[in-house]
Amino acid sequence: MVTSMAARREITNVVRVRYALADRTRKGIILDEFVASFGYCRKYAISLLGKPSQAAPPRRRRLRERLYPSSLMGPLVVIWEACNHICSRRLKPFLPEIIGRLEHFNHLRLSDKERQLLTQMSVSTLERLLKRIREDRRPHGRCSTRPSFDLKQAIPIRTFGAEPRKDPGHLELDLVAHCGPTLSGDYVCTLDTIDMATCWCECIVPAGRGQVAVLAALKELRDRLPFPLLSIDSDNDGSFINGHLFRYCQQEKITFSRSRPYKKNDQAHVEQKNWSIVRQLLGYDRYETGAVPALNALYKDYRLYVNFFQPVLKLQSKTRVDARVRKVYDEAQTPYRRVLASASVSDQSKAKLTMLYEQIDPVTLKEKVDRCQTEIWEKCRVRLLHEATTPPK
Repeated sequence: MVTSMAARREITNVVRVRYALADRTRKGIILDEFVASFGYCRKYAISLLGKPSQAAPPRRRRLRERLYPSSLMGPLVVIWEACNHICSRRLKPFLPEIIGRLEHFNHLRLSDKERQLLTQMSVSTLERLLKRIREDRRPHGRCSTRPSFDLKQAIPIRTFGAEPRKDPGHLELDLVAHCGPTLSGDYVCTLDTIDMATCWCECIVPAGRGQVAVLAALKELRDRLPFPLLSIDSDNDGSFINGHLFRYCQQEKITFSRSRPYKKNDQAHVEQKNWSIVRQLLGYDRYETGAVPALNALYKDYRLYVNFFQPVLKLQSKTRVDARVRKVYDEAQTPYRRVLASASVSDQSKAKLTMLYEQIDPVTLKEKVDRCQTEIWEKCRVRLLHEATTPPK
């Protein structure tokens, strides 16, 4: 039985022509077929076929008054750019706070009505308004992890299904190689770390990939954290799995664990930050040892921007129904707000963070990061392969 009204109308117009030209006996046969096909009452079918052919009625479009005027696009783009083009789901709960910061530093001047309209926008509305100006870049790089077989038995494995860390101080570590198209020669790496409870992120470029250099960089990152370091979780790279770092963790009472080889989901937190922070900031170009001071200066500013003005979502639960997986996230918050909400962080550390937060202008900080980023691209990036210190043979 045909159920679509458009299909019924089209078939009725065709049958109506045959019905009009048929004799009495043939009309009865056509009518029987028509009633059997559509399930109509016989009298109603006769009235339909006896009428002249009808075109489809014009589709009436419901006109609705525009709620968000086009004048809001300018302030919305300013907010979005100040937040480094984050997704709408992360931007939505952060709107009241970032609008307040931008107005405080005179980057925005909004009326009460405009402020209300911006803060009440839904995630789908933000996604729709920002869709036309969003650009996607998805390059890929090379893996530089060197396996280490020493001390593996002494360092326990921690998988992605382990009990989640609810207190701050538990870091995931990874090295991100800035080697360009080849792993040959002297290139630098970023030591990327993230706290699993608060999503507080710290990055630094060690003086090299050696064990001593990586340990020195980790010690410097430890001093920057607003909470004590309780544990670290790394991959099986020889830069981490070595006697220097192992003995340091034993002396400082720091729990040391590692992921399973070739199982990146065991370190899903830091792997995600490798893309959203390191690769988005520096891309997949080649940087060599001369760029270490400039890269570290960039990271010192960018860490403030990421931790104070980049809200993040945290996965709360994940359920599988047949082939579909339903994920539930909490409300997006900045790492700074998550640290303030933690009862494990001392009041003194929270007061220092609050004092620092009040002094930061997000737009000025973002402009400084962009200028530093441009200078690094122009002066430190190795553009051609033959310019590398030790080009491949």
